[in-house]
Amino acid sequence: MQGNATTSPPPDAGRRTLVSWLLGGGVAASLASFFYPVARFLDPPQVAEVSVNEVAAGKVQDLKPNSGKIVKFGNKPALLVRVNDTEWKAFSAVCTHLNCTVQYQEARREIWCACHNGTYDLQGRVASGPPPKPLEELAVKVRGDEVVISKRV
Repeated sequence: MQGNATTSPPPDAGRRTLVSWLLGGGVAASLASFFYPVARFLDPPQVAEVSVNEVAAGKVQDLKPNSGKIVKFGNKPALLVRVNDTEWKAFSAVCTHLNCTVQYQEARREIWCACHNGTYDLQGRVASGPPPKPLEELAVKVRGDEVVISKRV
């Protein structure tokens, strides 16, 4: 009987192979579920920027002298400042340091970023703090009783 002996797999070898495939597939699915969001974060989809050249920022009487307000300008905020009865200023409200939103401080008559205490003067120039460059200035026009902000040309 020595020549007739055939070797057959153990009876539960098929089940072991099936369990190995299921466990391997589960591990692969888990790894994919962890790394897919990381890959999407590192390579985000392109978002089309809203092209806006001009925005109505409100009525003249809505903003008192020496005050400011945030206005939506496309998909970014803008800061409209009424310096006095006749002078208006507008800037991108995005700080040039870390893209925080800036605000106008009436008491100190300056533009302030709360993130790292950066300040800008009423020309948009850096007065103090970490911002590396001035704010982007926008044009302001008063049409009748309406205040309009537009990009500078």
